[in-house]
This record gives sequence, C-alpha cells and structure tokens, in this order.
Amino acid sequence: LLSSPPAPPALLPYVPRVPPAALPGKLTATTFALERPCCVFDRHANASDAVWLVVAFANASDAFRNPPSRADVPLYERLPTARSYMTLEAAAAAYACSAPSPAVLRVGGDTACGDQGGWDPCNGPLPSPGPYRVKFLVMGCQGPKAETRWSDPILLRRAGSPSTIDPAPARRGGDVVVITSILASLGTVLAAAALGAVGTEAWRSLCRRDSGTGTFSRRSYRTHHIPPALPQPLPPGCRCSPPGLGCFAPRPPAPCPAE
Repeated sequence: LLSSPPAPPALLPYVPRVPPAALPGKLTATTFALERPCCVFDRHANASDAVWLVVAFANASDAFRNPPSRADVPLYERLPTARSYMTLEAAAAAYACSAPSPAVLRVGGDTACGDQGGWDPCNGPLPSPGPYRVKFLVMGCQGPKAETRWSDPILLRRAGSPSTIDPAPARRGGDVVVITSILASLGTVLAAAALGAVGTEAWRSLCRRDSGTGTFSRRSYRTHHIPPALPQPLPPGCRCSPPGLGCFAPRPPAPCPAE
C-alpha cells in the first residue's frame, strides 16, 4: 500500500515584521532586526520540535518549498543560487509564553559563518540590500508542522559608493587651512608691531633719563651744611648716542699750536 503524503503544515496568522520602534541598528547594510514571536507556536509544537527562520529574496519567496527534513534544510552558503536559506534554529520552548527571551532577533549578525564548516546552519551577513521576506517554520521529527505567513518585503540600507561622496567638504577644509594660515601671519605681524612700539617707547624713556630729565637726575641729596644743588642746564648739542651711554656734548676741535 502506498503511504499517504504528509499533511501540509498548519498556517498560522502571525506575520513577522521589523520592530516599528526606533532601535539602534534596526536596519543596516547587511543585517536587520526582527520581532521575536511569543506564544505563537505553543499549540502546534512540542519539546522535540525546532523553530526555524526562512529568509528569501522577495521575488523568490513564492518559489520556496519547505524541506521534508532537517537534512534538506537550505543553508546560508546557497543563498546566491537558491535565493533562500534557513537559519536561527531554536527549540520551540524558546518561543513559549513563559520563556524569558530578548524582544528582537538579529538576522545576518554572524560574521564567522565561514569558520563553521559549511553544514551547520549559519546566520551570516546578507549579501545585498534585498529586499527580503521571512517566515517562521516549525520542524518536527516527521517534517514541517506549522508555519507563519511571509513578512512584507524588508529592504536594507545601501552602503555609500565612493563615487557619490561629495568632495566639497575636502575643498572647504583646504580653504579653512588657508584662512587659518593668513590669520596666524597677521597675528605675528601685529605682535611684532606691538613689540616695536614698546621698544621705541623704552628707548625714548632711556634718552630722557640719561639727559637729566629722568627721576634719577632730579633726585638731590641734602646734608646739614651743603645747600642743595640746582639742576644744571644741558650743554648745547647734547644728544643721546648710543643709547645707554649717557648724554654728552660734542667737543670742539683743539686750537692750533702756537708757532
């Protein structure tokens, strides 16, 4: 007698989806976050069953066929040719109502898939922006037992191309460097001018001091019997040269010797 074909898996009304709330890294160039189903499989799975996530390109989801056994599960490495794969195998108890579990699943988050030998289920980075569609599949010892509906298409972020990068920020950065250099040069010039003005004023002060008009020339010393000396007028032609050597009058030439 011919055995009857296995019953088709029960179709559950649950629809997988990306969390609507804002989450860090919810959609990246190679991964996406998925809400973790809770209390969805309790009436259709037992302790020996496993729950899988099926990932397929959106235009290939209708052609996907549930594998009859775990040995026939399509692997991540076959995604470029098979256009679909199964991953995130977990015990059905992990999705029970009472199971403490994270609120989201990360699809594509395993970067070490190439080191797992090739036959273990892998949750590797997604190779392109997609779009993708996903569904959950309950697998028992005799094959598929229940499945959810397919999700809406999920489109990942596109990585920026080097040809689309605007070079204007680099040009603006060069302009800023030029302006900064000009301002630094102006600051140096202004500092030199200020130092020159201070030096000129100090020179003039020294000349006045050495000419007898400074505080040291005006200072007098009193004794008990010598009256104070009055300041003497400067001899004609007195000049301060070089600075710091005092004020002196140029001497007239010596008279010619008598014959």
